[in-house]
Amino acid sequence: MEVLKEKVEEEEAAEREAEAERAEKGEKMVRPLEVRKEETTMTPEMLRDLEKKLSDIEIAVPEKPLTITKDTVDIFKLPWSYRSNTPKEEHLLQVADNFSCQYSHLCPDRVPLFLYPLNECEVPKFVSTTLRPTLMPYPELYNWDSCAQFVADFLAMEPLSDPLKPPSHLYSPTTVLKYQRGNCFDFSTLLCSLLIGAGYDAYCINGYGSQDLCLMDLTREVCPLTMKPKKTVQEKEVAPPKKYAVKPPRDLTSRFEQEQEMKKQEEIKAEEEKRLREEEERLQEAENANIDPLHGLRVHSWVLVLSGKREVPESFFIDPFTAHSYSTQDNHFLGIESLWNHKNYWVNMQDCWNCCKDLVFDLGDPVRWEYMLLGTDKPHLSMTEEDEDGLNDDDDGLNDDDDVENLGKEEEDKSFDMPHSWVEQIEISPEAFETRCPNGKKVIQYKRAKVEKWAPYLNSNGLMCRLSTYEDLECTKILEIKEWYKNREDMLELKHINKVTGLNIDYFKPGHPQALRVHSYMSMQPERDRIMEFYETARVDGLIKREETAKTMTEYYQGRPDFLSYRHVIFGPRVKKFTMNSAESNPRPMVKITERFFRNPAKPAEEDVEERVFLILEERIQLRYHCRKDHITASKREFLRRTEVDSKGNKIIMTPEMCISFEVEPMEHTKKLLYQYEAMIQLKNEEKLSRHQVWESELEVLEILKLLEEEEEAHTLKISIYDTKRNEKSKEYRETMERVMHEEHLRQVEAQLDYLAPFLAQLPPGEKLTRWQAMHLKDECLSDFKQRLIDKANLIQARFEKETQELQKKQQWYQENQVTLTAEDEDLYLSYCSQAMFRIRILEQRLNRHKELAPLKYLALEEKLYKDPRLVELLKVFA
Repeated sequence: MEVLKEKVEEEEAAEREAEAERAEKGEKMVRPLEVRKEETTMTPEMLRDLEKKLSDIEIAVPEKPLTITKDTVDIFKLPWSYRSNTPKEEHLLQVADNFSCQYSHLCPDRVPLFLYPLNECEVPKFVSTTLRPTLMPYPELYNWDSCAQFVADFLAMEPLSDPLKPPSHLYSPTTVLKYQRGNCFDFSTLLCSLLIGAGYDAYCINGYGSQDLCLMDLTREVCPLTMKPKKTVQEKEVAPPKKYAVKPPRDLTSRFEQEQEMKKQEEIKAEEEKRLREEEERLQEAENANIDPLHGLRVHSWVLVLSGKREVPESFFIDPFTAHSYSTQDNHFLGIESLWNHKNYWVNMQDCWNCCKDLVFDLGDPVRWEYMLLGTDKPHLSMTEEDEDGLNDDDDGLNDDDDVENLGKEEEDKSFDMPHSWVEQIEISPEAFETRCPNGKKVIQYKRAKVEKWAPYLNSNGLMCRLSTYEDLECTKILEIKEWYKNREDMLELKHINKVTGLNIDYFKPGHPQALRVHSYMSMQPERDRIMEFYETARVDGLIKREETAKTMTEYYQGRPDFLSYRHVIFGPRVKKFTMNSAESNPRPMVKITERFFRNPAKPAEEDVEERVFLILEERIQLRYHCRKDHITASKREFLRRTEVDSKGNKIIMTPEMCISFEVEPMEHTKKLLYQYEAMIQLKNEEKLSRHQVWESELEVLEILKLLEEEEEAHTLKISIYDTKRNEKSKEYRETMERVMHEEHLRQVEAQLDYLAPFLAQLPPGEKLTRWQAMHLKDECLSDFKQRLIDKANLIQARFEKETQELQKKQQWYQENQVTLTAEDEDLYLSYCSQAMFRIRILEQRLNRHKELAPLKYLALEEKLYKDPRLVELLKVFA
């Protein structure tokens, strides 16, 4: 005991020494801090600066993604089929449980089947009954590609809680659509329901996929929007050589130099290919270094579409996350456990050692696919001709009809029909269908690219989609941006921005005020490099394209009556300083105008001008005519344009030196000075017209640029008249019309005529009616109404008789003058008879209808008089 006491005392002493040491260290640490506080006393200015710096720091708090759980779903608002099972569904669950037990016993090395997960109400539901085939009322959802794209855009992806197991819950498509979130099984269930409703032979698959597929990682995939369509090379038809064609000039270029140049180009190309190959290998090695430790074990669900229905030529897979279609031989899909549709459930009995490449999707083969329910509508086994022959031989050997009947009865007893889906009808509102993406926006990251999508009218400028292309894999340096727009007033459809060159290209749909189709520019300032392309059918002048630089302007035309096809203008330096409206107040001086024309078949080739050049500063005009087919050169003519009077006021006379011409076949009238003088005067007028048209083109460019700037600032969106929610004008007009109609209805009710008012006005005002006066009022009102009915009948009868008499007179006139009538008179007579018979028939119908309704109207008025509150007490005795 004494030894124990000594040990305890020693331990307590050691603990006290340790506490003392810790206390001394604490004092040593605290004292320097106190000294520092005394040394660094902060002034109010320093405190304000520190507070400002701290307030500028923004801390991004990551938002926790919203997941669908039993707490977020109000199960009491769901239908009864969601919260319970029918007896048939309970029977189906027992069958599924029995099937699962047999499967586990026969295949103990395989994972349990995904048969009856819990729904949002914690009720077990068979996976086939969760599918609800529905054909949506939107034409875009009738084809598999647009349907898959809608599901991929509409829902937000959630990874599986356990990547190695199927989910414990499988929610209904209606709940998934409501919350716009789900995992791969939710995606597949919704997509498969829509595809089966659209007529496709679609199935949900429970299998294994790659890491990129399961996590929707598209950073290794090339963006589909960046892929350029393959150009079809059209072979040019080689014209047969002419017998007497002119031999081409001899090629004097050095073959040695050409070979050296080709070798040099091939070396450069080989080096570039080697560099690209090395870069791809390096990237591949970097990707392979990050080997997925769960490769082949990650659970994924996708959709299988079998060939046959809807003219599908070949079976294929659809990834519901990305809406991409894949071949059944693709390496992304590593294995299949089971698949199901709304009628049955199949288990894959084939080996997936080579992924899905060797799988045969013949669901009627019980060796490859073990089905759960024995139904009459299961797919038939695909057999070869030898199997069919063998089956026919076996059929010939079967002679016992009773055995066959008993076999059929046994199969009928074992068959079990799949219950109807417990899910409500899938409905997508027009607003939700138009919005598509969750919260109206979705971002997808690809390899060296990023795609952003927005809902219509979410952005004030009408932006619907943006594609950003990057130079590096880290997506830090942007190469180009493509933006797609919709519902723009200026009809802007696509904007292409190249960040490297600074080139902007705007594409417009038909309907722009200036018929603009494409606008390529570096700057929106006037008189800079730009290219404008137009819809030539929407313009009167037939302008197709206009290219402009600081010193030139080139225009291309088509379909003009003057056959103008090309105009090129060279400008000189301005005298005054450039301003925004310089084209109108201070236009650029024109130095040279070159115009080219198409061939005019109405003129001979030697008189049809092909090219016309106005050298304005040199005062010369050059003409080149079209070349005839049987000639090798064309005629040319040059005029020295001078003023009509000299400096002294004397008229200048036309001389032969003022016109220099080269004619292939000279003619006498072209050599005369009068012909040359008239041609020069005409060219002067055409030069004035060309200069005016160039000036108008400059003004049009300024007008287009001003219009584009105004539209870019305003970026107003057009709204359809059928969009009653967004169209404010239509909404105001509709409300105004409803208000006016309501006011008109009230006015009509107030102004409704009193049928007793004319007869009550004959009595002294304020006097109480007697029984005799009430009876007299009733009789007088009925007699007046009766007379009105008789007068109306007489009026209709008189009109009927008048039309009949006029027709008889016209027929009698026709009989008397039938021989002398012309064809025109007969047509007029027949037309009159047709119209007269139509009027007579209408009058006869009105008269008969009046005769039928007149007694009913009379009785209705009499009953109304007996029930009138002013007469009802006095006429009770006579009622």
